[in-house]
Amino acid sequence: MLGIICAMAIEVEGILNLMENKEETQKAGATFTKGTIFGKDVVVTESGIGKVNAAVTTQVMIDTFSPFAIINSGVGGALSESLKVGDIVISTCAVEHDYDTTAFGDPKGLICFKDEQIVDIPADENLCQKLLTACETLENTTVLKGKIATGDQFISDTAKRLSIGKEFNALACEMEGGAVGQTSYRNKIPFAILRCISDDLTNSTSMDYETFKGVAAAKTATVLSNFIKAL
Repeated sequence: MLGIICAMAIEVEGILNLMENKEETQKAGATFTKGTIFGKDVVVTESGIGKVNAAVTTQVMIDTFSPFAIINSGVGGALSESLKVGDIVISTCAVEHDYDTTAFGDPKGLICFKDEQIVDIPADENLCQKLLTACETLENTTVLKGKIATGDQFISDTAKRLSIGKEFNALACEMEGGAVGQTSYRNKIPFAILRCISDDLTNSTSMDYETFKGVAAAKTATVLSNFIKAL
C-alpha cells in the first residue's frame, strides 16, 4: 500500500477524487482514507500544517497501514530564482532549516538521534525518479530535483528565502516534508517529497499564496495520478 500525506484539505481532495472503495479510519485526530486508485492500494491523510502534525500522522500511518512507501505532497515556496509559480520540485533529500543547536558547535540543521546524527535526510532515489517521470505530461513546467527545506515558519520574506536557499543549497521551503522524511527514515520506509511552487521569489506574500495554492495542489494531484498509474 502506498501512503500519501498532505498538509491541507485542498491537497488531499484531488487524491480522494481518484479513489474508489473508500474506507475511513480515525486516529490521533486525523482521518485516514484507504482505497484503490487505478487498482492500486493507497491510503491518504490530511496531516495539518507543521512538523509535529506531520510526524504524528506519518507514524500513525506506518503503524496502522504498513505502507511500502510514503509520498509527502503539497505546495511550497521557491528558494531559487530558477523556479516560478506552478513549477515542481522533487526531493533528493530534506533538511530541517529551523533545527538549531549551533550553540553547542553543531552545524545548522543537525538532527541528533541516540545512534546517529544527520543533517540531510535522504529521499528514496527510485521514488524520486518515478515522480520525475510522472511529471513528463506537464506543460510549461520546470521540474527540478533537489533539497527541500522544512521549518515551522511560513517564509514570506524574499531575503530570508534566499538566505535559507544559500545556506542549505535548497530549492524550496515548506512546513512538513522534513518531518515526514525523518519519521519515515527512522522507520526504514522509503519516502519522497513532491512540491508544486505556490509562491515564488517575486510573489512571496500570504495573499499570493492563497491565490495560487489551488492551482499548485491540482498540479500535484496530476503528478500523483500519473505516478500511481505507473506503479
